[in-house]
Amino acid sequence: MTEAAVTEKKQSSSHMSTGTMKRLLTYMGKYRRSMVLVAVCIILSAIASAASSMFIETLIDDYIMPLVGSTDPDYSGLVHLLSVLAGIFLAGVIGTLVYNRVSVSIAQGTLRDIRNEMFEKMEKLPVRYFDTHSHGDIMSIYTNDTDTLRQMIAQSLPQIFSSLVTMIAVLCCMLYISVWLTLAVAVLLIPMLLVIRKIASSSSRSFTRQQADLGALDGYVEEMINGQKVIKVFNHEQQSIDGLLAKNEAWRQSSSSANAQSNAMMPILNAISYGIYVLIAILGGYMAISGTANYGVLSGQNVLTLGMIASFLTLTRSFLNPLSQVSSQVNSIIMALAGATRIFAFMDEEPEVDDGYVTLVNCREKEDGTLEECSERTGQWAWKHPHHDGTITYTKLAGDIVMDHVDFGYTPDKMVLHDITLYARPGQKVAFVGATGAGKTTITNLINRFYDIEDGKIRYDGININKIKKQDLRRSLGMVLQDVSLFTDTVMENIRFGNPDATDEQCIEAAKLANADSFIRMLPDGYNTVLKGGGAGLSQGQRQLLSIARAAVSDPPVMILDEATSSIDTRTESLVQSGMDNLMKGRTVFVIAHRLSTVRNSDVIMVLDHGRIIERGSHEDLIAKKGPYYQLYTGAFELE
Repeated sequence: MTEAAVTEKKQSSSHMSTGTMKRLLTYMGKYRRSMVLVAVCIILSAIASAASSMFIETLIDDYIMPLVGSTDPDYSGLVHLLSVLAGIFLAGVIGTLVYNRVSVSIAQGTLRDIRNEMFEKMEKLPVRYFDTHSHGDIMSIYTNDTDTLRQMIAQSLPQIFSSLVTMIAVLCCMLYISVWLTLAVAVLLIPMLLVIRKIASSSSRSFTRQQADLGALDGYVEEMINGQKVIKVFNHEQQSIDGLLAKNEAWRQSSSSANAQSNAMMPILNAISYGIYVLIAILGGYMAISGTANYGVLSGQNVLTLGMIASFLTLTRSFLNPLSQVSSQVNSIIMALAGATRIFAFMDEEPEVDDGYVTLVNCREKEDGTLEECSERTGQWAWKHPHHDGTITYTKLAGDIVMDHVDFGYTPDKMVLHDITLYARPGQKVAFVGATGAGKTTITNLINRFYDIEDGKIRYDGININKIKKQDLRRSLGMVLQDVSLFTDTVMENIRFGNPDATDEQCIEAAKLANADSFIRMLPDGYNTVLKGGGAGLSQGQRQLLSIARAAVSDPPVMILDEATSSIDTRTESLVQSGMDNLMKGRTVFVIAHRLSTVRNSDVIMVLDHGRIIERGSHEDLIAKKGPYYQLYTGAFELE
């Protein structure tokens, strides 16, 4: 990489960190009053620290030295001064306690707001995002990256502000005692500042890489946990371990590099600060012994006294310690900014675009046969069309789906569907068969508008689905997926997930329709049994039955069954099929299945191959043609 490129990269990184910090401060700005309280307490603590150092001069020169050799010492003044000093220390301690507690409150409130916004943004992201990003890496943003922010807001930022205020207060006191000694300290600080700049610049890149490697590691672990059964079935344990070792080693290296530089900073700075302390002690002692003229702002002293030297040395330590503390917090801030950059990059992802304007609603039929809108999803689906005169009419959704010369690709340069044309009339059962990757699931994803097509049109009851609001479109389509997702809640609530307005009776009716009622009542608490771990205590078939019941309670005009019975045994499948037949009555149904026995009673069967429909017709028609479907059905070819 050329020098110009390196410079440009550093400038870009610096600009990004500045922008990230400004953006983070906008979240913290919601807690202005608390931040003002923190600032006041920090200033109080800093003044107390500086004042206590200044008291050393008065203590030695005005009280201790006069008492040395005195035949009749009077300690009353000394006791009074020590009492004042104790009060100053107490004020500083109280200020420190208050700002530490309030800082924690600001940090937790800020993280709560960020997590809330992240989750809200996540719910608006398109399916494409989750198909192309590791779920473990996303979880790492929620956990590891936000934790680095907590440390920065609760610890690093207050510590840096406290250190800076302390340094300013101490610097004023140092100038008050001796300008020359203060200038000497400033000159001796140059090596320390150069070290801080060098290490901070290098460790910044290391901490950024560390956060990325940690996200990759978390993603890998999450993937391996989800795939444990597959790993054991194929004896892939060692390969999984090797993959973990490689990612763990990458994280170890980046983390070691970052922390090695971070840990090296304090010993180096401490060594330099001790050297400065010794040199100032020597210089101050020389000035006092030789009677060298001293100049202190407003001090009125022309020579250095023993108390002034002792006080200045204490101030020097009080000045150098905060500088070391600031430098030690720099790495925490760098790591936090690296995490914040990942957080804000996640929050800046393009949300799912919804350009639809046609509204689909639930309606009930009035006595005159017309429809009126329901506030709850307890009626039948209709599309709402307002008229210029202010009136609104509703047209019942029949479930007519048309795909007209549809082309689609997950990337523009690679089409996976080619010129797909099909007609699903209301009440028809349309089945898709074909090898894995033929495009069966992709077609159903397009009907839901999880992805948008490249060319052609998809119409729902004559309406281009691009014109229908996505939420309305998806609510009017029931879907049963091959991979069942059950949530940590009761069985009843998992079924009600399909329709939040459904009553308990409707949920139970849906479960009966899916033939799930009998096994649900055998659970410890029946419908009130709490499912955990995605329904870990249930068989795959039972989980699928609950998924079917969830789709049934939504009562949609169109149902999509994506390998809905692929994980169900033959006996359970026979139970499901009778319920599914009732469920499909009066609805348009799309079925994707590897078991050809489950699609025999379909009105239309479409055979797909490499994204094209190569054959269509009823079971009897396709068997009579003795084409690809006949060969699949008779076992001449097998689905892969």
